[in-house]
Amino acid sequence: MSTVEIRFSALPAHVRTARLVAAAAARRAGVDEELLDEIRLAVGEACSRAVGLHRRGGLTAPVTVTMGGEGKRFVVAVRDNLGDPSELAAPDSGGWDDVMLGLAVLRGLVEDLEVHQRADGAEVRMGWPAG
Repeated sequence: MSTVEIRFSALPAHVRTARLVAAAAARRAGVDEELLDEIRLAVGEACSRAVGLHRRGGLTAPVTVTMGGEGKRFVVAVRDNLGDPSELAAPDSGGWDDVMLGLAVLRGLVEDLEVHQRADGAEVRMGWPAG
């Protein structure tokens, strides 16, 4: 399967589109139907996290989502452009707690989950078995 990439402005309304595209791409990659709800939920959570980071950080750069097959895996990567999320807000504002809660939810949903901090933001990478 070829890679699909979508970029969208940090608006909550675009998260639904990312979820739908991910489910369609997963189906095309041969992912079992029983995993599609998990993929929709995980992609929605990862995109919501990125949108929230962009909005709180005042960023205009788009959120980027790539998805496609890697061997016998369907992989989705959601990238934000925040840089250092600890600069998001003062510790008592709840901004950092929201970031950590989103990652905790993802860890509960996705067995194959990696979070990589980059100089220009973070990448949340998730994978599922594909046929």
